[in-house]
Amino acid sequence: MKLKIAVLAGDGIGPEIMKQGVAVMNAIAKKCGHEFEYEEALVGACAIDACGDAYPDTTHDVCMRADAVLFAAVGDLKYDNNPTLKMRPETGLLAMRKKLGLFANIRPVATFDCLLHKSPLKEELLRGADFVVIRELTGGMYFGEKHQDNDMAFDTNVYTRPEIERILKVAFEIAMTRRKHLTVVDKANVLASSRLWRQIAKEMEPQYPEVTTDYMFIDNASMRVLTEPRFFDVIVTENTFGDILTDETSCITGSMGLQPSSSLGEHTPLFEPVHGSWPQAAGQNLANPLAQILSAAMLLEHFGLEREGALVREAVNASLDANVRTPEIQVKGGKKYGTKEVGQWIVEYIEKA
Repeated sequence: MKLKIAVLAGDGIGPEIMKQGVAVMNAIAKKCGHEFEYEEALVGACAIDACGDAYPDTTHDVCMRADAVLFAAVGDLKYDNNPTLKMRPETGLLAMRKKLGLFANIRPVATFDCLLHKSPLKEELLRGADFVVIRELTGGMYFGEKHQDNDMAFDTNVYTRPEIERILKVAFEIAMTRRKHLTVVDKANVLASSRLWRQIAKEMEPQYPEVTTDYMFIDNASMRVLTEPRFFDVIVTENTFGDILTDETSCITGSMGLQPSSSLGEHTPLFEPVHGSWPQAAGQNLANPLAQILSAAMLLEHFGLEREGALVREAVNASLDANVRTPEIQVKGGKKYGTKEVGQWIVEYIEKA
């Protein structure tokens, strides 16, 4: 298979983990007879510094002519503490999602048996947890009308029926491929936008009679993903709730450095780790590349390359079992491995497989 891949490394640790993701993709291409063509582009703080725009038109053009986008992270400390700035690295991420029509963010949450001890939660609660969070990505407060002055600010949480219907359709259909259990997370006891979500979900339920559908307020869901993670199969929720909820699920995996995701919609699909840019660690060979590598596996699987994706996952699992891990998940007294060393070990595993 031939694929054109837009490579957006972004800021902070992004370039380091991206190198390992691309190296793994190249190992798969060589091993399995594929041809992956890469085109790099700027996004985030590095794009602002270079051309004054966090998601310049040239980058959008690269994304639009690609078959897929492999993205790392955006964010820089120099932009974090100035709330008056109009252009921020994260502005580029939001613009990319909007312009590419990436309305469905899919984040799998699963445990690794050898890493259960790294979670702050009890192992007996975690073992066997395996669910997917589907987050609406282009609506809600992040994109609604905004205002800020010295005395007042507001963000408008707007959702339309078509926006809700299309993300719920994705959620129901993914539930049909799994254990057929869908949980709609909202705040319908307080928010009008949530009541519309719940109304439309109930209207759609009869279209998927095999799926058991339940409803949960976000505060309850935030508690239960940590106390009963095995209850869930597929969760669907709006943009802001999904952003917070999926960061919370890093307590289940033991590290945000283990969580990949895909963003799907109208144009080029995007694959990215869920963690941020961690600018404090940039250039120090500390960052965990596994979420980036697992995002590459999701990219492969999206194009029907199931065997190739499975090989990447096998290599990742083997690296964890062999204690080839970056510091935040390494066992006490274990050998020290950095970003490069973990990536190289996985590449060599693929080459020998």
